[in-house]
Amino acid sequence: MAHPRTCCRRHECGRPPCPRCPEGHRSSGEPAPLCLSFLIREPAAVYHAKARDHLSSHALADFRRCPLLYRRKRQGLITEPDRSAYVVGRAAHVLILEGRERYRAEYAVGGPVNPRTGEPFGPTTKAFQKWAARCGKAVLGDADAAIVERMAGSVKDHIFARELLADGVAEGVVRVDYDGHACQGRLDWLNPIEDRGIVDLKTCQDIDGFEAQVSDFGYAHQLAFYRELVRRACGHALPVHLIAVEKREPFRCGVWLIDDVLLEAARIENEQAMAELKRCRDRDAWPTGYESLRLLTTPTPTPTPTPIN
Repeated sequence: MAHPRTCCRRHECGRPPCPRCPEGHRSSGEPAPLCLSFLIREPAAVYHAKARDHLSSHALADFRRCPLLYRRKRQGLITEPDRSAYVVGRAAHVLILEGRERYRAEYAVGGPVNPRTGEPFGPTTKAFQKWAARCGKAVLGDADAAIVERMAGSVKDHIFARELLADGVAEGVVRVDYDGHACQGRLDWLNPIEDRGIVDLKTCQDIDGFEAQVSDFGYAHQLAFYRELVRRACGHALPVHLIAVEKREPFRCGVWLIDDVLLEAARIENEQAMAELKRCRDRDAWPTGYESLRLLTTPTPTPTPTPIN
């Protein structure tokens, strides 16, 4: 996969062109790639440490679901479990987006072999856990590493995914003021070429159900949030693409362009939630969303079509 490129060919944000940009690209008449100088490059640990003082798309999603949930997470009363599935997904992100050198730097692959069977110890065994502790970095067993490689290969083989990731910056951070909130976002990929824009990589079990997950998991709201941060940082409303790849056979990969109408609706809902978040902070009141009496009724049956004779 392509390595991130931090230079641009021409600034379109009113600032002087980057001195490293070739002169030929500034005057060739071709559409100039977006200047990416507004992106911040920093380790993930630094980004997550700054979450205490910045609103992220994930924190806003918690608030939309339940203000009390958002509040308790901010107070450190609720922590998310680190499931093994997350480790595979994160490793796939690193290999696909940041390249093999970074992948090898962040993950140890393999593990000790059981001398009696000649097979690797399982990830839940004491021998594997001792080996993992000695590695000093995240570890992947051989089976999980093979899954990550298959996922990366599938993305590389998909013509549209390959084109979207052929140029740009991985894991760039944007920080701006958004409706009175200090906000931040860490973008999977930002491609400066016209009509490519923001690219988000998702992993899934079954790609046939992925479009439903876009709604169920709030992906449209997440990406609308990212797009608005970028717009406020550079003045451009960029297209948004999703790449999804399966974590099991046959490791299918698909690419979606998200419709502007869907993103705009999600942006409006995000901003409504942000306004309500301000009110909750001012009152120091954090409702669950279920305080009122609700009516539960029998669903209206779907009419049966009349046969045509």
